[in-house]
Amino acid sequence: MTALPAPLQDWFSARGWQLHPHQQAMLDRAGAPALLLIAPTGGGKTLAGFLPTLVELGPDPPAGLHTLYISPLKALAADIGRNLRQPVAEIGLNIRIEDRSGDTPHSRRRRQRADPPHILLTTPESLALLLSYEDAPRIFAGMKRVVVDEVHALAESKRGDQLMLALARLSALVPGLRRVGLSATVEDPPALARFLARSPDACEILQADPGPDPDIAMLETETPPPWAGGGGRYAIPAILEEVRRHRTTLIFHNTRAQAEIFFHQLWLHNDDNLPIGIHHGSLAREQREKVEAAMVAGTLRAVVCTGSLDLGIDWGDVDLVVQVGAPKNVKRLVQRIGRANHRYNAPSKALLVPANRFEVVECVAALQAARDHDLDGEPRGPGPRDVLCQHILATAAAGPFDADTLFAEVRTAGPYAGLSRAGFDDCLDFVATGGYALRAYDRWQRLIRRDGKWQLRDPRAAARIRMNLGTIIDTEVLKVRLRGRGGAPLGEVEESFAASLTPGDTFLIGGQVVRYDALREMVVEVSRSPGRNPKLAVFSGTKFATSTLLARRILDLLQPAHRDALPRHTADWLALQSQVSRLPEADSLLIESFPHEGREHLCLYGFAGRNAQQTLGLLLTKRMEEEGLHPLGFVATDYATLIWGLDAVTDPAPLLAPEGLRVGLDSWLAGNAVMKRTFRNAAVIAGLIDRVTQGQRKTGRQATFSSDILYDTLRRYDPDHLLLRITREEALRGLVDFGRIEEMLARIGGRIALLRLDRVTPLAAPLFLEHGRVPVEGAARERLLAEEAERLMAAAGLAER
Repeated sequence: MTALPAPLQDWFSARGWQLHPHQQAMLDRAGAPALLLIAPTGGGKTLAGFLPTLVELGPDPPAGLHTLYISPLKALAADIGRNLRQPVAEIGLNIRIEDRSGDTPHSRRRRQRADPPHILLTTPESLALLLSYEDAPRIFAGMKRVVVDEVHALAESKRGDQLMLALARLSALVPGLRRVGLSATVEDPPALARFLARSPDACEILQADPGPDPDIAMLETETPPPWAGGGGRYAIPAILEEVRRHRTTLIFHNTRAQAEIFFHQLWLHNDDNLPIGIHHGSLAREQREKVEAAMVAGTLRAVVCTGSLDLGIDWGDVDLVVQVGAPKNVKRLVQRIGRANHRYNAPSKALLVPANRFEVVECVAALQAARDHDLDGEPRGPGPRDVLCQHILATAAAGPFDADTLFAEVRTAGPYAGLSRAGFDDCLDFVATGGYALRAYDRWQRLIRRDGKWQLRDPRAAARIRMNLGTIIDTEVLKVRLRGRGGAPLGEVEESFAASLTPGDTFLIGGQVVRYDALREMVVEVSRSPGRNPKLAVFSGTKFATSTLLARRILDLLQPAHRDALPRHTADWLALQSQVSRLPEADSLLIESFPHEGREHLCLYGFAGRNAQQTLGLLLTKRMEEEGLHPLGFVATDYATLIWGLDAVTDPAPLLAPEGLRVGLDSWLAGNAVMKRTFRNAAVIAGLIDRVTQGQRKTGRQATFSSDILYDTLRRYDPDHLLLRITREEALRGLVDFGRIEEMLARIGGRIALLRLDRVTPLAAPLFLEHGRVPVEGAARERLLAEEAERLMAAAGLAER
């Protein structure tokens, strides 16, 4: 057993602390090439990650970078820095700790390259930038350890793929570099270990005692949830009562828009003037930092928030978490629950608030899964090639490279372990020439081969490459400021929303109602407004789809044998559905057909998630149009798709044939705006389109215009171009989620239960109240116009004789 040096042991003893078993295990295994520590929130996993560093550096270490700490959030890195500097100072260790991100002043970043600190706290983007400099070998020379915090969060996005490529580069520069991953919420530890490790099965997994199960329940309210909607407004009195009963409450929402609406309504009902804040990614940095400081100081009783507070920042004395709206994902719910009672072996307390009646079932399913420690997680696909293209460009910016050596290095990154040489060469050819259709254009001739090595054709291009590094794609947003000289920044709204505003319109941002005054130099100028019923800003942010695991559990809960777990109002609703129709089951597809208000309706209960159900609506209405069934529109939720039109469907099986759906998807995607948007994102990441030129960030419209021209050109002249292949893969996996449709079709195995009914069913009724209806422009519209014309002519006595 490795003992702590006397100064560290004395510091622990002075506080009455002793090492947790997993912290001791991290010390004992400090020399392992790769370690993954899975420990509950509040279990001291970050300190466990740094203890070997503090022991190895000692009281008076030599100059040079020893440990690199990587976080998915700048705020988390800054918070860790604050928490780490205090014990280092109190113990008397002469260790320099600094953070580096986009917010770090340029002068400090320049000094860090010349004279690195002992411990550098940074983000994946800043690490990629550091590695793109020609002096990277000197900056990282002698480094011993890299610590990746919240590694599970990074593993779910392209930022994680970018980071693993950067770590592969680091390991090539610094042989023997040790990797440590820290995580609190993992559904498949071996898969995460493979993601982190340099080679398969080379990462040891340490699992801490998970501690007591959380104290988690559904919030009881006097008023039952509404039939539709997503705001949770009905529960505000009950939530305010919980805020009064606790010291600090985090109130999570799934989207920024919902958080704004809820905060506004909460404030209107806050008769006791409790100090309540709001925190999400579209707010100005100054606004977020003000709320963060108030939380640390303990002066806020509640914070309405989104995923911006999901991760492991110690926000002070939080003793209750409230999740408004179904969590959609068990792992995300567990992560958020962990924000309460951020202490080891203290149970977290959380309450779930379903936003509507169907979400009651999902919340119960999520509660049961959390208690059963049943976490969801979709299997990771291979590393995306647009990220690899960017990495090749960044490598070239640092200096000439050998293709064989770089290929071997890239294959040591977990996400790219299965990359073929042909796949690598495709990316290299694209980076060097732009590909077949673009190689005639000088601007995309970026690499040349000289003396057996690839290098930048124009060394001056390195600066442009560095300005465009990163996998986070900015949505088209505009800054919002209060009007007047030196007006305070409030945050950002989407460009499309700003374009819809006229002077005098009001909207919500940062929990306050503001009036739109003018758009000046790409800044939305506003003034405060006392109004109570504003428009709503269309904030960017993810709309989560219900996970496969939760969908399975929901289908189980719908069955009579499990209905006792549901509140009475929801159980009665489902019982009525059983009497009028039947309930969906996992091994078949329930489809209801019924007339309503002069239209024929078809409701398919696929439970495939919002994106997939939306795509199903698009494809089925297209197939119905081809079959002369005259669809007029559809609406989709996570659970079902409701289609309405002029004719009844008597046999849905041909419409759902997988081959036909795939052909319909291909033709629909070919000219769809979804593909153009996906292409733009891939083209920006891969380096085909610059997001920053000469230090100025392009507007969304500028980037979209240039990418649309490229997309149309490649489709016409080079349909097998690498970026078009990447675009299709991305669209199928993410935006349209066709894989979930195929999974649903495989699950039902052709078993379709079509019920022809005479009226709307209890389960279908809430879909009529859903927002986001999609009209179908086709033969049905023409038929309606023709029938209306006949009626008018007949009324005028002009009908054909």
